[in-house]
Amino acid sequence: MISENIIKAYTDGSCHTKHKIGAWAAIIFISNNEIILKNTEENTTNNRMELSAVLNVLNYIKTQKIDHKKIIIYTDSQYVTGIERRIEKFKLQNYKTKKGESVRNEDLVKKLVYFIETVNIEFIKVKAHQKKGNTINYNRFVDKLARKLVRDYVLEYYGN
Repeated sequence: MISENIIKAYTDGSCHTKHKIGAWAAIIFISNNEIILKNTEENTTNNRMELSAVLNVLNYIKTQKIDHKKIIIYTDSQYVTGIERRIEKFKLQNYKTKKGESVRNEDLVKKLVYFIETVNIEFIKVKAHQKKGNTINYNRFVDKLARKLVRDYVLEYYGN
């Protein structure tokens, strides 16, 4: 088992709303290693891709059995960062809206709630779509990677 005090990860998701093609990307920093995770999905939304990026980081850390004291996740998603403060409400309402419908992305929200309750995670909200600067901006890196994955997929299968 690899042991690491604090693991840091940057995550982002992107979606082509017309074709419902999405992608997520993440970069995880463990010791001196950078691990890049990424994938595309069909019939999806931007919020699902934002959640998928975070969940894939957490699943990677779990399946690789990387021991840690804390995971810090940097995301530009208000949706993701807002889930933590809504956990009690989700549970009280059994993951239903006021209209009695399931909350959006219920499957992924439940998985993230599980991780939040069982792992020491800190979410840090970062500004989205930042301009290039003199220092390496990992949020910009995963944002560009996710958007490129979407563009490449759409170009290959739809030609536009």
